[in-house]
Amino acid sequence: MKSQKSQHPWLAAVACLALVAAPAAAQEVTLRLVSAFPENQFYVKRTTDWIADVNKDGKGVLQINFIGGPKAIPTFEVGKAVQTGVVDIGFSTGAFYTNVMPEADILKLSETSAAEQRKNGGYELINRIWAEKGNMRYLAKTVEFTPFHIYINKKIDKPDLTGMKIRITPVYREFFQSMNAQVMTTAPGEVYTALERGVIDGYGWPIHALFDLNWQEKTKYRVDPGFYNAEVSLIMNLDKYKSLTPAQRDYLDRKALAYENQNEFWKKYNQDEAARQKQAGIETISFDAATSKAFVDKAKEIGWATAIKASPQYGPELRKVLSR
Repeated sequence: MKSQKSQHPWLAAVACLALVAAPAAAQEVTLRLVSAFPENQFYVKRTTDWIADVNKDGKGVLQINFIGGPKAIPTFEVGKAVQTGVVDIGFSTGAFYTNVMPEADILKLSETSAAEQRKNGGYELINRIWAEKGNMRYLAKTVEFTPFHIYINKKIDKPDLTGMKIRITPVYREFFQSMNAQVMTTAPGEVYTALERGVIDGYGWPIHALFDLNWQEKTKYRVDPGFYNAEVSLIMNLDKYKSLTPAQRDYLDRKALAYENQNEFWKKYNQDEAARQKQAGIETISFDAATSKAFVDKAKEIGWATAIKASPQYGPELRKVLSR
């Protein structure tokens, strides 16, 4: 049987960083944060700005040490690293840690906002599930109001992906398969080369963040309308969260909520990104009104059916707080 160290070569490197991140004084704690997204992505730049703000105001109380992106810990291992305490905080999306808990992917079906979920019991429910299933604290949602789209290099006139190889995450696996796509999962950092070599004919991705990865260079069409709601968040090892002093916990919660409260930003940003895609030569494929409605309804129907099958215990509960 292989040792954990041999299975995960990044464990030793992170363990060394833990020593570097040891608190300078008993009253100050330093938390290690890793991103599931590449460091050059806009999501991550916003988060490193947030970390700088946390560290500026948190001297003597709490500091965050940004370890890095997928080069530090692979994208699909971040959830497990948070669950087991290899790192303290992960910056990720639920689709990237379904290997830890299938419920993580259900948040893509949110129609209520993070602010509404904090009022309707959704936030408490999410944290109850994340604690029980993943040994995690769900600190804050930092990306929302952001639909996913299909991006392809072959023109279509109806929602049919027959004969196309499409890169996916668990977010849209069943939906794309219902349109007869051949699906494959890859980390974001591998998509450009796959497009360049013709290994894939397209991919699912939010309305924004193509330009961070230069995918616009290899993308011809975006299919409208969008579907689902991108969710990117800060998740924390629950044991570490509980080990914080009341003052440290209060400070972290306040800073995380302040980050979440900036989410209205994405509405205008997404409009600008759509215009930027058009300027870069990405054409829009639009369906008629009836087809568009059927397309979105089918995505939702398949999403919830898959969610409830994966989590018969919590799927229906989550539906009550995430749906309108």
